Amino acid sequence: MRPLRAGIAATVVACAAFGAAPPASAAVPLPARMADTGGGSQLITAEAPRASATSGTVTWWDRRPDGRWVEAGSAPARFGAKGLVAGTHRKQGTNTTPAGLYGLPFAFGNKAAPGGTSVAYKRVRGTSWWCQDNDSRSYNRWTQPRPADCRAAESEHLADYATQYAYALVIGFNYDKPVRGRGAGIFLHVNGRAATAGCVSVPQDAMRRIMTWVKPGRAPHIAIGTTGGATALTRY
Repeated sequence: MRPLRAGIAATVVACAAFGAAPPASAAVPLPARMADTGGGSQLITAEAPRASATSGTVTWWDRRPDGRWVEAGSAPARFGAKGLVAGTHRKQGTNTTPAGLYGLPFAFGNKAAPGGTSVAYKRVRGTSWWCQDNDSRSYNRWTQPRPADCRAAESEHLADYATQYAYALVIGFNYDKPVRGRGAGIFLHVNGRAATAGCVSVPQDAMRRIMTWVKPGRAPHIAIGTTGGATALTRY
């Protein structure tokens, strides 16, 4: 999803009453409160305070052999300029981030993979594109070079986004069996200047840490959603 070059990022301020006891659920890790975490032992949660928010938090978690989830790291996150929407109802070009639980097919980047990266990693070249053309057989796929049936105006030339796509993980939204018009090119990538066009973004240092943390053999997934409401993470 083509990153926005400008926009207004919302600031989330968390407030707590002095001396107030935390809710009982606060002591239970978020993944343990979710209905489905993908079945693996690694999970990334991207949580916004509400569906209209453009910022929130990305946290990555490890599930220990005894079944307990422990936090491995966290970072401030940015979402689509128009907030979040259930992935099953999303429409392409709406600048919304698709809420849901997704796999992480592979990684790519304009820079070399950070040392210790074990996830499959594709280095961006001048011929690297992400096809977003609904009429193409390569819809929602990495292509190198761009095929004749995939219009450049309907696709992303990945090398044009040296900052955002320094490092990126493909989010498996609409990926396995693409539905035309639902959306293409949804990634976890490095922050640009503001909100995204539908992806999830984090600071570059956090992205580097996530890249080396992800282990394909542990079936990592990403869950995107909100703290409550119809797109609450605990619904997954």
